[in-house]
Amino acid sequence: MTTDWQAGRLNSELSEAGFDTLAVRAGQYRSFESEHSEAIYTTSSYVFRSAADAAASFAGERVGNVYSRYTNPTVRTFEERLASLEGAEKCVATASGMSAILATVMSLCSMGDEILVSRSIFGATVSLFDKYCVRFGIKITYVQIDDLAAWKAACTEKTKLFFIESPSNPLAELADIRALSDIAHTAGALLMVDNCFCTPVLQKPLMLGADIVIHSATKYIDGQGRCLGGAVLGSAELMSEVVGFLRTAGPTMSPFNAWVFLKGLETLRLRMNAHCESAQQLAEWLEEQPQVKKVYYAGLVSHPQHELAKQQQSAFGAVVSFEVEGGQEGAWRFIDATRMISITANLGDTKTTITHPGTTTHGRLKPEEREQAGIHDGLIRVAVGLEDVADIQADLQRGLAAI
Repeated sequence: MTTDWQAGRLNSELSEAGFDTLAVRAGQYRSFESEHSEAIYTTSSYVFRSAADAAASFAGERVGNVYSRYTNPTVRTFEERLASLEGAEKCVATASGMSAILATVMSLCSMGDEILVSRSIFGATVSLFDKYCVRFGIKITYVQIDDLAAWKAACTEKTKLFFIESPSNPLAELADIRALSDIAHTAGALLMVDNCFCTPVLQKPLMLGADIVIHSATKYIDGQGRCLGGAVLGSAELMSEVVGFLRTAGPTMSPFNAWVFLKGLETLRLRMNAHCESAQQLAEWLEEQPQVKKVYYAGLVSHPQHELAKQQQSAFGAVVSFEVEGGQEGAWRFIDATRMISITANLGDTKTTITHPGTTTHGRLKPEEREQAGIHDGLIRVAVGLEDVADIQADLQRGLAAI
């Protein structure tokens, strides 16, 4: 290898490439070894040509790798690929979805700032805000996700961030992202959207006016339940602050996990289309079952935000939640009667999963907090996988028969 080695034709020209091409090829820069698949750079540090070279690298005067806590070639490939799919200037990869949220808040907020948060969010995110962020003097105010007037009324001169999941976990509640971004920007705040349930295949919040997108790469980006990871995406200016936090605090994505996520991105659209098709069928079928009190899925005409979902999403996702008769006892009997579906709180897997949110993902919330969030005792969440839809339905039928 020489210091003036150039990849030339080894790299792909992608200036006019479509989504699926970017999902397979974006972000990859081949080395002098001419590898076809992305390499895994399992190194903690990097060597320099001289002391002056090292000093320039650490000072940020020279472009290059410094330390794998915040720069790694495999992680960078994942970051650039996901950024290209979301339409973001920059992506910052993190160790998990929760660390992506933490890194964003710690990077962009200071003592005395306020964050307006949708009431319809993941239970662990509530704990992060209420138990830890408040210790640093950050005020958290919860707002009904679809009440635009309430968001506007809750703004103060100290409001720094709006945070939403859309669709929400587990009730598939939606925010009008474009309208909410207008309210945030008028107040001088930033809108942060957790896009985990949709992925950039189904929804691109930045194109709808959001400033920051959050992902748990653990879910659909991986797609097979193998690794933990997260990502924060937005403008280069905002993401430079997040990079600074990672450099110091270190909630970093590992090179191996980044490589796994790269493989996941290659099939993301194919998987999401298949997930959504099966979820739609199952949601429509569940809505007809007498043991089911209510189905929460934006693809149903009965969903109060069905038209909004059609406007800002290309499909309706793969998480179907529903309430059954008999409260917690009925829900547990349903879950325990299944024989194929995996009883686990993870989602976004090729394997269909089932969980009882009230005692798992939202189990740490106080009963009144669960009630406010609509997490009732009879609620069940199913993340529809890629098995034959007839087999998933047959297993859900076993659950219905047990109520």
